[in-house]
Amino acid sequence: MPPPKVQVFFDQHTATFSYVVHRPGETACAIIDSVLDYDPKSGSVDTASADAIIDFVQGEGLQVQWILETHAHADHLSAAHYLKRKLGGRIAIGEHIKQVQSVFKGIFNLKDDLASDGSQFDQLFADGETFLIGSMQVKALHVPGHTPADLAYHVDGLGIFTGDTLFMPDVGTARCDFPGGDANTLYRSIKRLLGFPGDTRLYLCHDYPPEGRDRQCCCTVAEQRANNIHVRDGISEDEFVAMRTARDKTLDMPVLILPAIQINIRAGQCPPPEDNGVRYLKIPINQF
Repeated sequence: MPPPKVQVFFDQHTATFSYVVHRPGETACAIIDSVLDYDPKSGSVDTASADAIIDFVQGEGLQVQWILETHAHADHLSAAHYLKRKLGGRIAIGEHIKQVQSVFKGIFNLKDDLASDGSQFDQLFADGETFLIGSMQVKALHVPGHTPADLAYHVDGLGIFTGDTLFMPDVGTARCDFPGGDANTLYRSIKRLLGFPGDTRLYLCHDYPPEGRDRQCCCTVAEQRANNIHVRDGISEDEFVAMRTARDKTLDMPVLILPAIQINIRAGQCPPPEDNGVRYLKIPINQF
């Protein structure tokens, strides 16, 4: 049986990697962490990034089984709903998305406009739950800290899709200052991922390379343990928490956090249209 394959897509504007995972000879595939293009100056959305994925899936004769989200991203909008309309498949995320929805329902004062039970998604995975992409077995790993709902996907024979939990070793780790984030929890989640064998490949959601290095979407557990500037072997939890807390205080909010969260907690759907037929996003004042 041939090993699984991964096709990588990169969105330049948000430095986001999206993936299509499939096994040669089988039609089933999964899309991981898709991007819906958004112009914050005009409030307009575009589907060019998602359409590139659609072209690949259709060109390879694949059938989408899953549209997987690692968490409710704050730095890009999800194209999950659009992709489902175009290609089918089930949209899935970790079961703790309900906690994230509850928090942001209050921040955006969404009241009855948003159910905080995860029902916008087709599947809510629990920690350790397994499922299939064709014949490929996948295990969902709850890795909170960046947000309460972060999930990694361990695809047998391929590697782990880590979401925002880890970046390349010379970049470090995710921030923990969003609502529900916690540096202690992130440290323990990362150590869980770095407990896998050293040759396990880690597929990342973003890369922000220092000058002189090309962007990279993956590395190994061994590389992270040896070289990660924030959590390499020998760095204690207390040291990490002190670093992460101090660093997070210096960071600006992501440019797209306000529109992205409102879309992503809805599984990639825009808010419902108001009585004039127009859909609106809210901008809360002094909430971040």
